[in-house]
Amino acid sequence: MLVSEVMLQQTPVVRVLPVWEDWMSRWPTPADLAAEPAGEAVRHWGRLGYPRRALRLHAAAAAITADHDGEVPAEYERLLSLPGVGSYTAAAVAAFAYGRRQTVVDTNIRRVHARLFTGTALPAQALTAAEMRLATELLPDDVGLSVRWNAAVMELGAVVCTARAPKCADCPVRAECAWRLAGEPPPSYVPKGQAWHGTDRQVRGAVMAVLREADSPVTAELFLTPPADLGLAPGGISVPLGALHRLSAPAEQLDRALQGLLADGLAEMSDAGYRLPS
Repeated sequence: MLVSEVMLQQTPVVRVLPVWEDWMSRWPTPADLAAEPAGEAVRHWGRLGYPRRALRLHAAAAAITADHDGEVPAEYERLLSLPGVGSYTAAAVAAFAYGRRQTVVDTNIRRVHARLFTGTALPAQALTAAEMRLATELLPDDVGLSVRWNAAVMELGAVVCTARAPKCADCPVRAECAWRLAGEPPPSYVPKGQAWHGTDRQVRGAVMAVLREADSPVTAELFLTPPADLGLAPGGISVPLGALHRLSAPAEQLDRALQGLLADGLAEMSDAGYRLPS
């Protein structure tokens, strides 16, 4: 449950499922993951994005193994003490994995609350104290019912009360929806997606793809020289290297990507070159 919750942060289920299945087959217990180098967690994170999450899961696995007898703790406070585990993840694991009464507030739940109770098309751009108070007040006192409530509101937001095209005709609470009763006023802001093509983020992701495929340190020359000019055989590392060079990223952008990966602990540098962390 902890692995899936971390993987699902800002990432759709369809992309997470094959990676989650691979992780669970490789590392069915926290101790199994903790026994591996952190770089293996990054390698098998694949293309999920935000790969620092892989490092955090590896660190959490080590803490669980060392401090919690190898078992993911059930209590919110103990979950919150794990590396990389924030308030949402701790609440979700406590509620959905262990049946605890916890206030779970994700993007879908926030959107349902905003429309149903406050009459706004979208919640605030950042979680507010007022939203948390409302969610806590709405949570049923009965423990079992509280878990079902969290799951039901989350599912309602994911399937029916969606951000761009809500299916109001299918909504079981449409008659009570403050947003519909107010005439469905437009949102006060327009959500903006993050740019990708040509950005440092795209180059950083392409560099990470090279490091994941490599079975030995990658020299700076490899990053700067097209695979054909290096005489590399087709397949293997030449595939992500080719994708990186097709971006035509300037040398200074490549250097920023490499330095950023080093600073974030996602790569290491030795005399032989760059590699995933050990």
